[in-house]
Amino acid sequence: MHPSPPLRVPVGHDAQRWSTFHARRTLVVAARTVTSTARVLESLPALLRDDTRVAVVFAYDPTSAFDNGVLELLHDSGCRVMPWRQLSEIDPDLIVSASENIDVPQGDCPVLVLPHGIAFQKFVPDSRAERSRLSGVVPDSLLEAGRAWLAVSHPDQEAQLLASHPKTAGRTLLVGDPCLDELVVSTRHRDAYREALGVGAGQRLVMVSSTWGRTSLIGREPGLPARLLAALPYDEYRVGAIIHPNVWSAHGPWQVRTAQATALDAGLLLMPPVHSWRPALVAADVVIGDHGSVTLYGAALDKPVLLAAFGSDAVPGTAGADLARIAPRLDPAGDLRRQVEDAVHGHVPQRYAEVSGRAFSDPGQALTRLRTALYQLLQLPEPPSRPPAALTLLPPEPPSAAVTSWRVTTAVSEGAGRPVVTVHRFPAAVCDDWAEGPGPYVHLACTDEERDPRLAESASVVVRARPAVTAAAALDWIQDSLTRLPGSRLAATGVREAGAGTGWLIGLRDGRVVEAAATDPSLDAGLLAAAVYGRLRAGHPLDDTRVTLRVGGLRDTDVRLRPHSARTSASAD
Repeated sequence: MHPSPPLRVPVGHDAQRWSTFHARRTLVVAARTVTSTARVLESLPALLRDDTRVAVVFAYDPTSAFDNGVLELLHDSGCRVMPWRQLSEIDPDLIVSASENIDVPQGDCPVLVLPHGIAFQKFVPDSRAERSRLSGVVPDSLLEAGRAWLAVSHPDQEAQLLASHPKTAGRTLLVGDPCLDELVVSTRHRDAYREALGVGAGQRLVMVSSTWGRTSLIGREPGLPARLLAALPYDEYRVGAIIHPNVWSAHGPWQVRTAQATALDAGLLLMPPVHSWRPALVAADVVIGDHGSVTLYGAALDKPVLLAAFGSDAVPGTAGADLARIAPRLDPAGDLRRQVEDAVHGHVPQRYAEVSGRAFSDPGQALTRLRTALYQLLQLPEPPSRPPAALTLLPPEPPSAAVTSWRVTTAVSEGAGRPVVTVHRFPAAVCDDWAEGPGPYVHLACTDEERDPRLAESASVVVRARPAVTAAAALDWIQDSLTRLPGSRLAATGVREAGAGTGWLIGLRDGRVVEAAATDPSLDAGLLAAAVYGRLRAGHPLDDTRVTLRVGGLRDTDVRLRPHSARTSASAD
């Protein structure tokens, strides 16, 4: 691989010949890891908005164990990138980084270090020696030279640094936390984020949050997302995961997705490692986490928190350590659904206010203070525009594929004046127990998009993933499906004819076709098929009957079942 050529514009030796903007200062962003680079990219545009006096270039430092993905992030963001070796050939006015572990060339330009999480909460391996170090603290040489400035989010962090690293005295800037400011201001768009993630009305979003390293949640309990999906009914819960970018960078996206393959098949919302985790955290109903920053951000947003891991690399006496003291623990081998529900119902508003108050000060001021500090270090007057404000986050991209098979349980009982069919569905990918006992009936249901032929051929119920546009098309699909899949007892599809609303047709192996109508048009065909399946297994008639369809503990819907005039030719052998 050939080394990258030096950058000519805007920092080459003859850059003025080729430049369009009349820059008076040069700002270099040190891009060393995905996490730190993303944090700068999230803050810097608001600080330099509309100002062509500052030329910005990103210097890529490939020395980190977590450098994989940095160049792609920079190029996707449209940044001008120069090789790290060129940094010693230019004379920048300011270096900005959210990675403290950088070897900057000799010189006298200041270095502004932003936290890439909630700083000084964790001990991390030292790449310069066989030891650990406090995350967020720059090398002593930068402090001794009087070049480094450390941005902190709370006065307690200044005191912590002074006690553990006396050379930081006078080298801190109290600015607050721009990430938290964005999270807080975005809470009013929570419903939009939930809709973007496919979280339905009444559903709970359980967000698994993991830092990196062997003591992290995903390091200790990599199977927890899949076990949560197996324990939480599909129609009542969604499960997401926010995994630290260092995991993605060190092991690669392929390895991360392969390690979570079963959970992904079961509908896990695996958030991309950059940007999207923030609106996903806002959308969450409960956070299951560890000693990472995202868990503490969740507590600051007043989310119910369960700790599934908390490593010894957490720093005692910090806000994170306080969270470990008061947050309930999750037993990964215990009843996960009960623990989640207990966390939600037992949560007391502002439970973590004191913890949050130790990590963050002066909310809403971070970008304003950062801009002031930036221009002071650049020795330029601030732009005359209004101070920057934290903006609401954009909705995340849906990160999961559709679930295509379920273990379905149906229980038939008598309600107030009409039968009740109670349905619970769990993704088949995470289900091992298919035995029927004396209680609810159990069956496998698959959509016609199921890729595993073993599941498709074993399914008692096949469901059309997309509604048919006419009743005739629906009947043709039912007949074809029951012929193609001789092990299926039912084939069900929605029908969405223009001007006629939504209805459902369920074809039986004996040729009968049942027409279903419901007061809730958002139901998918698999739920209506489950109602018919339960009635059949209980020996109840399907002739012009009304039932209450109870989707777990989520909602009740009135359903009318009646024979359709058509019949299919599919029949049992």
